[in-house]
Amino acid sequence: MNFRRYYIPCSAVFITQVVQDRKPVFRDTKNVNLLREILRNVKELHPFVMLGYVFLLDHFHMIIQPTEESNFSDILHSLKPNFTKEYKKMIGFSPSESIKFWQKRFWDHVIRDDRDFENHLHYIHYNPVKHGLVKGPGDWTDSSYIEWEKRGLYPAPFTWEEPKDIDWGE
Repeated sequence: MNFRRYYIPCSAVFITQVVQDRKPVFRDTKNVNLLREILRNVKELHPFVMLGYVFLLDHFHMIIQPTEESNFSDILHSLKPNFTKEYKKMIGFSPSESIKFWQKRFWDHVIRDDRDFENHLHYIHYNPVKHGLVKGPGDWTDSSYIEWEKRGLYPAPFTWEEPKDIDWGE
C-alpha cells in the first residue's frame, strides 16, 4: 500500500490511534495514567503542544502541534513502543515476550483553519457521548473538555452536530 503523510511544520494535527482488536484496555485507570505519563515523557523528547484530547476505552484522539524539529510521526513512533514496553512491565510480561498492543497505523489530519480546528475539537469532546459512555461531554474525565469549557468555548447550552462529510479515522 502506498501510504503518504503530509507534514507542515508547526501545524496542528488531529490524530486517532486505536488499540489492537479494540480491546478496552483504557477502562482501567492505571492504563490511562500510564498513557498520560508516557505522553509527558515523549513531549520532552519531541516537544509539542497538546491542544485537545480524549482517551476512550479502546482508542484516543488528540490534536497536537509539534514544535521545533519533531513531527507528529516522531511523536507517535515514540509514544506507541514506549507505552507498550511499560504496559508489558506493568502486567508482568518479560521484555522478550511479544504483544501487539496498537493497531499498526494511526489516522492523521492536518488542521487547515479555525473552523476545521473547532470541528475536530468538538468531535474529540463529543466522542464519549457518541459512543454512549456518558450523557454529556463534561461527564467524561479523560478529555480536555473542561479546560476548553473554562476558556469559554462551551457556553451553556451548547450543542454540536457532527458534520457528515468528514472522515474521523475511526
